[in-house]
Amino acid sequence: MSRPRIVIVGAGFAGYRTARTLSRLTRHQADIVLLNPTDYFLYLPLLPQVAAGILEPRRVSVSLSGTLPRVRLVLGEADGIDLDGRTVHYTDPEGGEGTLRYDRLVLAAGSVNKLLPIPGVAEHAHGFRGLPEALYLRDHVTRQVELAAAADDRAECAARCTFVVVGAGYTGTEVAAHGQMYTDAQVRRHPMRTGMRPRWMLLDVAERVLPEMDERLSRTAERVLRQRGVDVRMGTSVKEATHDGVLLTDGTTVDTRTLVWCVGVRPDPLVESLGLPMERGRLLVDPHLQVPGRPELFACGDVAAVPDLTKPGQYTPMTAQHAWRHGKVCAENVAASLGIGGQRRAYRHRDMGFVVDLGGAKAAANPLGVPMSGPAAGAVTRGYHLAAMPGNRVRVAADWLLDAVLPRQAVQLGLVRSWSVPLESASPEVARVPGRPDAGPAGSAGSAGGPGRTEPTEGRQGGEPAKARPGEEPAKGQPDGESAKSQPGGEPAKGQPGGEPAKGQPGGEPAKGQPGGEPAKSQPGGEPAKAQPGGEPARKHPGRPGADGASGERHRTSESARPRPAHAPGTSRKAAEPSAAPKPSTGARRSEAPGGTRSSGRTRSPGAPAPTRSAGPPADPGPEPPPNQPPPGPDIAPGPVKRTDGPAVEGDS
Repeated sequence: MSRPRIVIVGAGFAGYRTARTLSRLTRHQADIVLLNPTDYFLYLPLLPQVAAGILEPRRVSVSLSGTLPRVRLVLGEADGIDLDGRTVHYTDPEGGEGTLRYDRLVLAAGSVNKLLPIPGVAEHAHGFRGLPEALYLRDHVTRQVELAAAADDRAECAARCTFVVVGAGYTGTEVAAHGQMYTDAQVRRHPMRTGMRPRWMLLDVAERVLPEMDERLSRTAERVLRQRGVDVRMGTSVKEATHDGVLLTDGTTVDTRTLVWCVGVRPDPLVESLGLPMERGRLLVDPHLQVPGRPELFACGDVAAVPDLTKPGQYTPMTAQHAWRHGKVCAENVAASLGIGGQRRAYRHRDMGFVVDLGGAKAAANPLGVPMSGPAAGAVTRGYHLAAMPGNRVRVAADWLLDAVLPRQAVQLGLVRSWSVPLESASPEVARVPGRPDAGPAGSAGSAGGPGRTEPTEGRQGGEPAKARPGEEPAKGQPDGESAKSQPGGEPAKGQPGGEPAKGQPGGEPAKGQPGGEPAKSQPGGEPAKAQPGGEPARKHPGRPGADGASGERHRTSESARPRPAHAPGTSRKAAEPSAAPKPSTGARRSEAPGGTRSSGRTRSPGAPAPTRSAGPPADPGPEPPPNQPPPGPDIAPGPVKRTDGPAVEGDS
């Protein structure tokens, strides 16, 4: 008889604790499979110290394979669950797809950044939920201080030294506290930065800092922030965000290049697709963390609405402390349901207090309800973190010791760019890369037009301008609009899996200018191309903005293609090219890498077919070829491809 299989989706606080406890309880009587986009467990409470340069990234990353020896790790993101068939469909980091069968399923997918309908926030703000976002913020803050020191304009210097954090909860408070210390150290230890005054602002619509915690903790945290020079503004938030600053709800305009979004989190959108009872985006479960009517399905952590038995009628909040405790109870109940563990039990908790690290020797804590502040609270806070971490304790303690006696290394490595950490992402723990398939649900970076999308849709280059302005019909491929081809729920695009084969692809109609296909325009035997001598003039496309704010992706309109005279032997190709040479558009589908760098699916070789159609204005046909020069044939490129890239978006250079 085969052993039962337990599949756990997510390796956050709840998923990791569930896997570790099940590994101990089952003792090889069940197969445990952990599905997660990364191979590490991230200890989120110490993430602000990574952004401030106190801890190295690997210190807060605990290896899953190294600490869960009897658990099979599968790298991937779950994008579909068949409850009746008891299978989980996932996509691995390289775009491959797979399916996992289960006898028991534990949903612990965690949470993502919560967005508000504020103009410009999705394009110009960055969250703080994953390691890539912390690394980006560290590099970005360092870069802004360096650029401010080199700026001749005092207004530009002040704008680059202004950092706005929205959300005065647990994460936002720690980010502002550590960030102020980090920038002050950069300015204080550099003789060429005399007179620079880094300014950190902390905004929230609540009446006090840390509104969800004890009022005494709130007062302590606010006092420490104000003593350090943080501009704390309660009852204020962002009304509009732009590249150069933010407009606040009180009418104030703040010039800044940095907007950190720590407003809050929402459950992972994966659970919304199950069609089960929900509570404000969270999956309803009973006190045993089991979904009613589905004995094989369990949920814990931020995606589960767990009844709070100590407060009837309420649900446990979305905090790391509750998620960690959920995991242990969930593992015990899963083992009991398979008959390989003890008795199942309901989830009850006892509040042990909270700790907030404010940097240096300052902290706010109330262990067991005893309010503390100052160095004593700092010692308790760091001791609690060392005890709660499932690994890397010695390395973390060593980094703390080195930070106390040595100056921090304020350097920017440039490993994470702004377009790779979009605010609207279903997987903030994974940095987006060009060409990476995004099969996430609506609201992810893939569905928002972030990097990784190469299929053309309406509103992109070569298509009809997108309808996304107020009062207009939603654009195709956008939320509430008609599904675009190659989008979830839409007709597959040509050349995509399940769609009609693209021209020039195996099994598809031969492309123009290819062997066996219709001759391409501007080729011998073919119809003259537009903007060519004897051809129909090309139509001009309407103008579009130069950059997409969310990903830094540049949109360009290529000019017309026309034959070029071949250069003589011994003459450089650049010298033989006319001075005002237009740029031909390649016949293959092309994607533009974020940051203004074009990248195509393949590089056109000299023997590749010539461009077939122009998208730009009519161009001068150019000089006549030499009399002894044969006309370009199907296997001769009409001329070199000259590319000019636009200026890089600030922050991505």
